[in-house]
Amino acid sequence: MEVFLPFLLVIFASIFQGSFGLGMKYMAPLKWEVWWLVHVTIAMVIFPLTWAIIAVPDLFSIISSAPASAIGLGVLFGFLWGIGGILFGKSIPYIGLSLTYGIVMGLAASVGSLIPLFQMENAFSHPSVPYIIAGVMIMLVGVAITAKAGINRDKITNAEKGSSNIILGISIAVSCGILSALLNVGFANATPVAKVAESAGVITRNSSLAAWVVVLLGAYGMNAIYAIFLLFRNKSWSEFKTANAKKSFLWAIIAGLFWFAALGIYGQGSALMGEMGPIIGWPILLGLSLIISNFWGYRSGEWKDAKKPFQLLLMGLAVLIFASAILGYSNTVGI
Repeated sequence: MEVFLPFLLVIFASIFQGSFGLGMKYMAPLKWEVWWLVHVTIAMVIFPLTWAIIAVPDLFSIISSAPASAIGLGVLFGFLWGIGGILFGKSIPYIGLSLTYGIVMGLAASVGSLIPLFQMENAFSHPSVPYIIAGVMIMLVGVAITAKAGINRDKITNAEKGSSNIILGISIAVSCGILSALLNVGFANATPVAKVAESAGVITRNSSLAAWVVVLLGAYGMNAIYAIFLLFRNKSWSEFKTANAKKSFLWAIIAGLFWFAALGIYGQGSALMGEMGPIIGWPILLGLSLIISNFWGYRSGEWKDAKKPFQLLLMGLAVLIFASAILGYSNTVGI
């Protein structure tokens, strides 16, 4: 059971990860900075802190007694990831949910898995490494196919418009993907915080919540600073009182709950996988979430009248499933 439970938790987390971006399609009539500040406050402060305080007794004492280097690196990488989080929200209006997820998740999955692997001492002596490398490489192929499908779709849907923001959107998404990998890097570097929680009697799968609180401190700092800057620059504080905006605020809250539900559950699965958890679990999470996001993209009409690109998309998703299976199997090697 312990072999399959972590994998099942990551699969469950991918449903939330692939769904939270749907809320970004319902920002109107709110301005971006208003919606985003509500979203990140729920996703990075209220929900994770509430969950962590309930599941981790003496949470703040545990964090304060953790190694300073683990806290510092966790906050730093979280802050840097925050830039990627902002870019994610900027990319979707240009190239849509499906293509944004394809590029961002692919780059974040590979970079976010390989950096912690390279940081491990004697990592390449572990028997699962060849399977991890193969799984990540195959996943990149799947992402490339889905990205190509998105580009082909964009050519069809923008044929009558005479112009497209595809290049700008892809550039933003690529930058976002690289920076988004740092969320998992921060989580991996904050593992000593989780270890302190375990030594204090917290069960393994819940100990990861203490690490997330540290990482998200930096992440929220970056996102909140930028949103508040825009609120002052655009003089949009009054937007919080926008009429007929209940639905937009509701989606900001739902998206925030889904976002950290994904990370919280992923963290539980990753903790149960042991030291290889952030390396194996992260690409599985993002690869499978890409399938979920494309399901929502299809439901919202992003692939309407684009039959051939959609067929190419299905091929890419099949490759992603195969890659996830290899990564899942890698967790059983050497047991």
